[in-house]
Amino acid sequence: MDIHSEKILILDFGSQYTQLIARRVREAHVYCELHPFDMDLDAIRKYGPQGIILSGGPKSVYDDGAPAVEEALFELGIPVLGICYGMQLLALHFGGKVVPAGKREYGYADLLSKNKPGPIFDGFFIEGKSPVWMSHGDHVEKMPQGFEIIAQTENAPVAAIQNVDRSLYGVQFHPEVNHTPRGEILVDTFVRKICGCKGSWTPGQIIEDAITRINEQVGTDKVILGLSGGVDSSVAAALINRAIGDQLTCVFVDNGLLRLAEGDQVMATFAQNMGVKVIRVNAEDRFLQALYGVSDPEQKRRIIGNLFIEIFEEEAACIMDATWLAQGTIYPDVIESAGGKTGKAQNIKSHHNVGGLPEHMKLNLLEPLKELFKDEVRAIGEELGLPHQMVWRHPFPGPGLGVRILGEVKKEYADILRQADAIYIDELYTSGYYDKISQAFAVFLPVKSVGVMGDGRTYEYVIALRAVETKDFMTAGWTKLPYELMGRISSRIINEVRGVNRVVYDISSKPPSTIEWE
Repeated sequence: MDIHSEKILILDFGSQYTQLIARRVREAHVYCELHPFDMDLDAIRKYGPQGIILSGGPKSVYDDGAPAVEEALFELGIPVLGICYGMQLLALHFGGKVVPAGKREYGYADLLSKNKPGPIFDGFFIEGKSPVWMSHGDHVEKMPQGFEIIAQTENAPVAAIQNVDRSLYGVQFHPEVNHTPRGEILVDTFVRKICGCKGSWTPGQIIEDAITRINEQVGTDKVILGLSGGVDSSVAAALINRAIGDQLTCVFVDNGLLRLAEGDQVMATFAQNMGVKVIRVNAEDRFLQALYGVSDPEQKRRIIGNLFIEIFEEEAACIMDATWLAQGTIYPDVIESAGGKTGKAQNIKSHHNVGGLPEHMKLNLLEPLKELFKDEVRAIGEELGLPHQMVWRHPFPGPGLGVRILGEVKKEYADILRQADAIYIDELYTSGYYDKISQAFAVFLPVKSVGVMGDGRTYEYVIALRAVETKDFMTAGWTKLPYELMGRISSRIINEVRGVNRVVYDISSKPPSTIEWE
C-alpha cells in the first residue's frame, strides 16, 4: 500500500506549533503535509486530502489583512478541523463574530462538554470534562450559521463547535500539545473516524517506501554520508546501506567538537559491527582554526556546516566520483531553520545541515529522513535492527560542542566540556535516569567565578547542566532530577575536571527557551 495514498493537509497560519499537529496525525499512522494558508485551491484539489486541518496563528481574524483561506475551500466536501485561529476563521466564514475576549486564556483550563458532544469528542471526555491547553485572546461571540456549541470553559463559552452534516469542526484549545492530555485522541478521531483514513504510515511501510525512493534517486551513483554517530545520521546510514549497499561510503569527521571517546565508538559500531564503509577524517585543527575569534552562534553554525561540506567534497573526490551527499536531516531541523515548507513560522536558528549548507554545493543532496519526527526515526532504527542504546541515544547537535561552548570555541574549553559532559552522562546512566530523560548535556560558560579549594582561592569556569523531557522536541519541560543525584554530579565535575569550580542547573522550559543554549 502506498504510504502517501491517505493524506491530511495542514494549512499553516503561523503557529510555532503547527508541526505538532502533523506529529499527532502521524501518530494515527496517516501521512500529512504542511502548506501555507493561502495554498491555491486547484493545488489542494490536486493534492487530494482526506481531511484538512487549519492551524493556530498569532493574528486576529478580524484584523485588516488577516490570513485567510479561499472561501471555496469549505465547499470542497472535505472534512475540516479548525484549531484556535482555525476555529475562529471557520466561525467568521459562516457568519459568526469574533471579538477580543474579556478574559484571555493562556494555560490549563477544564473543558466541559455541552449539548451532545458529537463525533469529534468520541472518547475524549471523562465524566463530561477534560483538561486542555488554551492560548488565545479572542473568542467567538456570535455563533456561525449551521453550527452548534459542543464544549465550553469557564472563560470561553464557545470552546468547540461543529456542523456534523458538513463535517466541519472547530476547537479553541490546542490538542496538538502535550499539555492537552487526551489531545491525540481527538486528532486520531478526526483522521480515522471522520476522514475515514485506515493508516498505512508505519515504520515497515516507511522503510520500504524510502528504499524504493533512494534507489530511484541514486540509481548506480555513489553516495557519501556525513556520519556523526547520533541517532539521525546513524539511522540514515543504516537505511541507505539497506537500499544501495556498497554504493554508500560514510565519512566520519572528527572535528574536535565531539563527546569523550566518541570517535572510537562510532568507528567500532559501524565499521566493525555493521559492515558499513566508514572513512575517518581527523580535522580538529581545521575546525578550531576556522572558528578562531568567532562568538556569534549563527556564524559558528555556518562555519561548521560549510567546513563539513568542504571536507565531504574533498573525500567525495577520492571515492570514485561520489555525486550524492546524504544527511540525517529530520523535520524539526527543517522547521526551526526555515519555518518548514510553509515559510509562515519565524526562523529560530539554523541547523548546520539545513541553514548552514553553501549555496553552490557540488554534491546532490539525499535526505531520506526529512519528512520524519525524532520518534519516527527511532522507530525506523529499531525496525532496521540498530542497537537499542544507539537508537535511544540523546540527540547531539550537528555542530557538536561548538554550540555548547558559549561564545568563542577553544580547544581548552572543548576538553573541559568533554570531561564534564562524560561525568554527567555516566551518572545519569548509573542512576537509571538516562532513559527517563529526552535530552541531557553540559554547557561550557566562558565566565569565571571565585571559589575555594582546600585553603586556596580559585577563579575558574562554570558548567551548566541541561536535562529536558519532551515527545517532539518542539516543546520541552526541564527535568526535576533528585537533589542527591545533582549534588553527586556537581561534586564529581568540580573534583575531577580541572578548570571548573561551579556547576549550575538550567530550569528553563521550551518555550520560551530553546533546548540547546545556542
